[in-house]
Amino acid sequence: MKRVTVLMGGLSAEREVSLASGANCAAALKEAGYVVETLDAGADLGSVIAQLKAQKPDVVFNALHGRFGEDGNIQGVLNLLKIPYTHSGLMASALAMDKPVAKRLFVAAGLRVPEGKLLTRAEVVAGDPMPRPYVVKPFNEGSSVGVTIIKEGDNAKPFAGIDWPFGDMVLAERFVPGRELTCGVMGDKAMAVTELRPKSGFYDYANKYTGGRTEHLIPAPLPTEVYAEIQRMAVAAHQALGCRGVSRSDFRYDDTGAGGIANVYILETNTQPGMTELSLVPEMARHAGISYPELVSWMVEHAECDA
Repeated sequence: MKRVTVLMGGLSAEREVSLASGANCAAALKEAGYVVETLDAGADLGSVIAQLKAQKPDVVFNALHGRFGEDGNIQGVLNLLKIPYTHSGLMASALAMDKPVAKRLFVAAGLRVPEGKLLTRAEVVAGDPMPRPYVVKPFNEGSSVGVTIIKEGDNAKPFAGIDWPFGDMVLAERFVPGRELTCGVMGDKAMAVTELRPKSGFYDYANKYTGGRTEHLIPAPLPTEVYAEIQRMAVAAHQALGCRGVSRSDFRYDDTGAGGIANVYILETNTQPGMTELSLVPEMARHAGISYPELVSWMVEHAECDA
């Protein structure tokens, strides 16, 4: 049976989520019969490499999220070590994490995205870069980390009173009203579409990872043509970025007016979707009759090495 090392933890703002994802994946892989070890990928890259060499895995299950784990960096290390790993390779990971670059690729593939601008924080504070409401977000973080909606009537300036450790550049985008939706891709096939209905606010980091704060509707109650369009766009985004394994793309559907497929917008693609008990891809898999151990086993069996 294959030896699998689960990489988890890491250095990003999503460390705690990664630890939870990694623990779940390790337990499920053991249940599926793999020989499993875990590795907390900390700041000492030399130690990470030394531990990988000592563990001698046949496959690395990458359960890292955010920077270092999801942006192509750890993928480059694994390529150099010639160890197959789950999820997307170096290039697709780097492209997906850089939101402005990913948006340009989506547009080139004919996908609708909200209008946006890459700006400095000072430019946003100096004056609204677009009519309110609009969204400001880090251009290279995941899990809605740092996402803020600037609404009409807000008195405080953007970033006022906010701890912002995400660098000087931010992405400002037109806020799309309506419904929050997400769709996974497994291999080259779309999974179910899920609608996310937070009990308060929007689907931010806290609402994602706190039990009971967001209702998941699967399959999403949508017109048939809108549901199919979201699945089509999720696969097209996966392919445009060059993803492999499992990805998950997030969408907004503006049904406040005419609705229809012309009002579906893709926000971003996650190359390392969460694998916690509250995570969406495992839920989509269950909806399709795929158990958690079967899902992670599929990911291990489809692991590759770009090198």
